[in-house]
Amino acid sequence: MGLNDPQWGRKKGNSGPPDLDQLWRNFNKKLNNLFKRKGGGGNSGGGEGSSGGGAPRRYGSSIGLLAGLLLLLWVSSGFYIVNEGQRGLVLRFGKYVETTQAGLRWHLPYPVEIVETVNVSQVRTVEIGYRNNVRSKVLKESLMLTDDENIIDIQFAVQYILKNPEEFLFNNRDPENAVLQAAETAIREIIGKSKMDFVLYEGREQVAAKATQLMQEILDRYKIGIAISKVTMQNAQPPEQVQAAFDDAVKAGQDRERQKNEGQAYANDVIPKAKGNAARLLEESEGYKQRVIASSEGDASRFKQVLVEYSKAPGVTRDRLYLDMMQQVLSSTSKILVDQKNGNNLLYLPLDKLIQMSGPSSPSTLAPEALPAAASEVVPDNASRTREAFRGRERETR
Repeated sequence: MGLNDPQWGRKKGNSGPPDLDQLWRNFNKKLNNLFKRKGGGGNSGGGEGSSGGGAPRRYGSSIGLLAGLLLLLWVSSGFYIVNEGQRGLVLRFGKYVETTQAGLRWHLPYPVEIVETVNVSQVRTVEIGYRNNVRSKVLKESLMLTDDENIIDIQFAVQYILKNPEEFLFNNRDPENAVLQAAETAIREIIGKSKMDFVLYEGREQVAAKATQLMQEILDRYKIGIAISKVTMQNAQPPEQVQAAFDDAVKAGQDRERQKNEGQAYANDVIPKAKGNAARLLEESEGYKQRVIASSEGDASRFKQVLVEYSKAPGVTRDRLYLDMMQQVLSSTSKILVDQKNGNNLLYLPLDKLIQMSGPSSPSTLAPEALPAAASEVVPDNASRTREAFRGRERETR
């Protein structure tokens, strides 16, 4: 018989499949031989009786030992470890029993009790209006209507943690979807009560804070066991169809604000200076006023005193006034002293008169002999004026 013969490996006369009953009988026979091994090969009745009495005892002890090992393994399978930041929820026949903290714990093994571990320290994130990237927009979530009937495109992310593992595990089927719906509901309500400019520019932080509070109220109402930790505004802008026109309007508004700021800065620079100059002029005018008033009062008081003295001695008073006036005039003008040969009189002449008399030549170029000559020419005129002045005063006294 060759290897390629289809009957190879089969016994002759048994071409059909093996009999299942025969296989079962052979298996039972081998199993009986395993548990009924004899201690000796004798066929005596006494030997058979003794061997037949010890076999059941050995069989029972083996079964007990095996059962003890299985029970020990079953009990030891109830130990479990809860990691830091996690909580273990013990279920007995599917009913919640207790919550265990981090560490090595034990529960009644399966199928009596099972343990569900929940991570309560992990920060989970839900994205509204986009997925994974702000460019991957979900328009049915991002387009919202404002109070002034404008449409804006807004994307934001919500971060949350678990505050109650029991409620999180048993009170909702899809917690991420529940947070997404609550966030979308809250943000649409807040955007619908706000102006477009407020949402796009100065009110982003306020919108995020209000959304956090409102989302937490909605989730607490449904007892989902989630605490909203932060709401982050990723992007807020007008729709792409009107983006160009909106940018132009924004630039115009920015130019207007810039010009207003420049004008305000110029006014802040000029107004204080003008106020300072006005205050300085007022102070100077007030000082001039006080000085003039004081000078006038002083002159009036001096005139009264002189008048009293003049009524007592008119001549002496006139001479005193004349001398005081000449002293005041001559002390404030340039003068030279000239000695005349013809008399002992001293003549005071202003230096500028001598310069005018000398012509184009400077005073330093005049010869010493020319000075007495020039002075002698002027002396008669000045002397005559002085005599006429004395005669006029004498007439007044008479």
